[in-house]
Formats: sequence, C-alpha cells, structure tokens
Amino acid sequence: MSALWHPFADMGAVARSRMTIVRGKGAWVWDEQGRRYLDATASLWCANLGHGRGEVAAAVRLQLETLDAYSTFGDYANEPALELAGRLAALAPWAGGKVFLGSGGGDMVDTAAKLARRWHAERGAPERTHLIGRTHGYHGTHGIGTSVGGIAANAIGFGELVPATSSVAHDDAEALEREISRIGPERVAAFFCEPVIGAGGVRLPPPGYVERVAEICRAHGVLFVADCVICGFGRLGTWLGIDRWPVEPDMVALAKGITGGTLPLGALLVAPHVAEPFFGDGPGAPVLRHGATYAGHPTCCAAANAALDVYERDGLIERGRTLERPLADVLAPLAAHPLVAEVRAGLGLIACVELSEEARAADPRLVGRLQLACREAGVLVRPLATGVAVSPPLIVTQSEIEQLADGIARGVAQVAREHGGTPR
Repeated sequence: MSALWHPFADMGAVARSRMTIVRGKGAWVWDEQGRRYLDATASLWCANLGHGRGEVAAAVRLQLETLDAYSTFGDYANEPALELAGRLAALAPWAGGKVFLGSGGGDMVDTAAKLARRWHAERGAPERTHLIGRTHGYHGTHGIGTSVGGIAANAIGFGELVPATSSVAHDDAEALEREISRIGPERVAAFFCEPVIGAGGVRLPPPGYVERVAEICRAHGVLFVADCVICGFGRLGTWLGIDRWPVEPDMVALAKGITGGTLPLGALLVAPHVAEPFFGDGPGAPVLRHGATYAGHPTCCAAANAALDVYERDGLIERGRTLERPLADVLAPLAAHPLVAEVRAGLGLIACVELSEEARAADPRLVGRLQLACREAGVLVRPLATGVAVSPPLIVTQSEIEQLADGIARGVAQVAREHGGTPR
C-alpha cells in the first residue's frame, strides 16, 4: 500500500483501486496502462491551458536556472513577482489596486477574511468581524474558508473552527440583507461569493443576483469578496470571472488557472480603499502580519506570467463564453434520463449533471459509480455531493466536447443498467 494520503478520498477504496496519471497533452491524459482519457475536469478546475504547455515549462526552467526561490517578506522582491502583480492589477475593475500573493485559493480566502477584519479595525470598527458565505459555497479547506463555506460535510468532525461566520441561501439576495440585519451591520466584515459556485454543485446565480448582493454590501459597509478561484482565467469567458457582471468587488481571490494549473499560486486583488491604510509612509502605518512562505515565489510567478502570455496570444479567455452554449447543448439531453434530476450549464465552460435525490437515496455510492463508469467510457469527471461536474480546458474542441457528453451519457446508461434504471 502506498504511503500517499489523498485529499477528499476514501482511502480504503483508493488502496483497492488507484489510478495513476503519467502524462498529459492538450485536453488528454494517459494512465500507467497507456490508456487515454479526455480530461473533462482540467485536473481540478485548473488546467485551463491544457496539458504540456511548452511555453510555461520553458519559463519555469529558465527561472529555476536564474533565481529558483526567494521570499518576498519585508522589503524583498523579485522580478517575476513584480511583473505579475502589475499585470494582475491592470485586470482589476479599479485602478490603483494592490495584489497580495500566496500559495493557492485557500490562502487567498483566509487573507481576504483577515484583511477585511483588520481593515474595519483600522477604521475604528474592531467589532466588525462576522463573515458571511452562501450555502453550497466552497472557499477552500483552511480554517476560515471551511467555516465560511456552505458545504456542511466539509466541517464535520473538526470541532469548532472560526466563530462569527454564517451562510445564507445561495440563490436569494434578500437572504443576505436579512442576515446582515439579524447580526447587525455594525458587526459584519465581509461577504464571500463565488460568481458561479463550483465544488458545491456548479450553481449559476439567478439573474440580477450578483448585482443585488454587491449593492447590499455597499449599502451596509460590508466588504464584497469575489471568490473567483475557479471562475477566473477564462472559465466564465473573462479574465476574472466576476467581470461578467457590472460590479466592483472590494477584493477578488484568484488561483488555479493563474498558472494553468502548473504550479501552486494564488493572488488577492485588493481595491485601493482597502489597501490604503497599509500603504502609509509614516512610522505609525499598520503592518499586515500575514503571509505564506511561498508568497511571490519567483518560479511560480514566472509560470503565471508565461500562462498570461498564452491566454493573451491564443485568445483563450473568450473561449469560456464562446463554448458555454455548445457545452450546455450537448449535455441537455441527459436531463431526460430517469437517473438525472438536472443539468446545470450555460454560464461559462463549466457544467454539472445532478443525479436525482431518489436515485442517490437508493444507492448512496451512485455518484462515485457514475464517475467510474464515465472513466471506463474514457472521460474523467469530477464527483460532487449530488452529481458530476465538468470544466474542460479552454483549448477543448467541439469534437472533444461531444466526446465528453457521449462519455457521460454512456456512464449514466451503464449505471442505470447496473441498478435497474432507478426512477426519479
């Protein structure tokens, strides 16, 4: 048995049947047996450029040979980090913002939460510590992200995590208004919102939802944190994801596609008014005592700069919007199957096929069985609590999208045959 402990895994099942990926190219990966699979999940929502990007590999190699690693704590910097921060700041919805770097999305969520609380304290409101998330929301697995997330199973068994957190219905903007009133606006620091909820089931916001929650936050002085870790870098057809809506969040959390999934990196875009207290030149200016060892890691930043070059050169960002309808169209027929409750798609290159509650109740392992059936059909999908999700690389072709849908359809048919076509 291997010593490797896999995240989010039934290790007993893994020990009986481990799948080892040995190489990848484009939208495809190969296992140790030489079998090819369509990577319909872009690894974990992150290989937006596809696999085997020589430009990124070359940039990483060059950086490793030049300056492999160095801290950016205190007054230290490196050229790739400075370049990346400038490029990301230019993508933000406001001019003059700042960029805080870290190791991944969970880092950025915790950074945003701590910064929100500290910002209010610097403005004379230290009691504003409450953080609000949404049901089904996923904000990583660090302490704050787990606490503010809306997936109850992710918090079971860990005891009390971070206090002063709560969740509201993911599809009801007025629920946020009511929660802020219940807690008291003078106690609320920030609201965390994925434009399209990812790991919690690919849940698209109702029309007007994003605009309304931004308005509610602004009216009550609550910082609006857009968690675009999954939604950014073309997944929704824009650079940031949140920029599909006419809103200006106070902070934007980014990761995953920032390097095309090649190296771990996260970034938090911070609006000028939030950063301002920490950029004073006097002896009394506050210091944000927070940061990760690998924040601004030169090799990771070099990978990100190379990835941004590829996104720009190949026009990949727009493909998340161009391909959203073709993906939704090929998956739509699955909604008629007795095992399927709903197909959620049509906003970005991301979708979920949700299995019916009755079928899942009859077979609690149904989602996992469907994942394996799709794998047997040559397509790798992401198992979630109630269904399977797809988020293929932005380079995916129409033919590959059709293969993706065919593989899921074959997987659903196989599971239905094994379990007698469990009705809805």
